[in-house]
This record gives sequence, structure tokens and C-alpha cells, in this order.
Amino acid sequence: MRLFLSGNLNYSSWSIRALLMARHVGLDIEEEIVPLDFPETSERLASVSPNRKVPLLVWDDETVWDSLAIIEWLAERFPDKNVWPQSSKARARARAISAEMHSGFPALRKACPMDIRSRHETPELTETLTGDIARVDRIWTETREHFGEGGPFLFGEWSAADAVYAPVVTRFQTYDLPRTDRAQAYMDAVLAHPLMVELAAQAEDEPWMIEYGPEGRRAWVR
Repeated sequence: MRLFLSGNLNYSSWSIRALLMARHVGLDIEEEIVPLDFPETSERLASVSPNRKVPLLVWDDETVWDSLAIIEWLAERFPDKNVWPQSSKARARARAISAEMHSGFPALRKACPMDIRSRHETPELTETLTGDIARVDRIWTETREHFGEGGPFLFGEWSAADAVYAPVVTRFQTYDLPRTDRAQAYMDAVLAHPLMVELAAQAEDEPWMIEYGPEGRRAWVR
């Protein structure tokens, strides 16, 4: 029983989305990181993953890949852990905004690679990047306004939607992206969550480094 993660905790947004929810439900698994961009990376991924990508959950004879698929697997197996919000209306919104993050925001992803432990200059705020930033801010503030009673997270209590947006919260912090006060309050709550505090500490301690340059990514061990 194992959860394979890639890109290191510091850099891999999709891996930590699945990891946060696996830890949230208390899934008893071994976590294995497959660091990106090293000579042995492709060979290791080919040996464990059907599509040579991670995250990948192996549970007895079940194999589940893709972060959202793993989150849905957790929701089915642990119905008492509130992986998704309890009301049907809130669940529908949570799945919609999570799917939007899964497939969208290309300018934000490209201009602001995830790097939890570092702080970088704010990139050029192009029209497309500004649009992505504004849309994320609107998702956070509108969801909190309509569904956030009972706690500081998107749907009050911590849910899969917060795990999906947690890497975006770290990007807003790393690159000091513009945001409203209400978005900042949500960010503060996410960054203070025990799961995120633990993750940030682990990211800080990781030995792997990735540098982005004109010729692409370069990885090394510090």
C-alpha cells in the first residue's frame, strides 16, 4: 500500500493535493517520492505507473492515478471523513471549482512555478496572468461568502477543495501576487492548517533542488 509522489513536496502541486487528503483521512500508506528531472526518474516512473506519471496510489490490487481520481477514491472509502462538503449544493460547487483548477489557469502555472520554501519577484502581470489571478481571488471570496460558514476554509471545514487550491495559496505567497483582503484571510487559514505547516517543514528539509532557466529545468541535490 503506497502513494507515489513526484516533483518533490516543494515543487509538485498535483502530488501534494492527493497527499494532503490522504493524510487528512489518516490513510495508512507508505509515501515514496520520485524526484523530478534526474537520470533515474523516467525509469522509476515506468516501473510503477501505467501512464508514467504520479501521483499514483497502489492499494492491494487497486491502482489509482491522477489527483482528483485519488481524492474521489478517498471520498468513497472514507465517507465519514468529509473529503467533500456534506450538502449536495456545496459538493457540486466544490467539485466544479476543483475541476476548474485541474484543467485551467495556464498563465498562472507557467509564470509562477510552485516553490513553497522560496520567495521570488512578482512576474510581469500580463493580461492573461492577471485574469488567472483575478479568477482565483474571485473563486476564494465568492465560495467563502456563499459556503464558508462554520470555519475559515472554502466550505467552512477543510475539504478536498482546499487541498486542490493549497498549492495556489503557496504560489500567491511565493510570488506576492495581488489579492484582496478576503483572499489573504483565506490564505492565512490554509497556511496555518496543521497539514500545511507539516508540508512546508518537509519541503524546507528536502535535499532536491530545481532551477528554471532559458534552457528548461535543471535538478540537483543540495
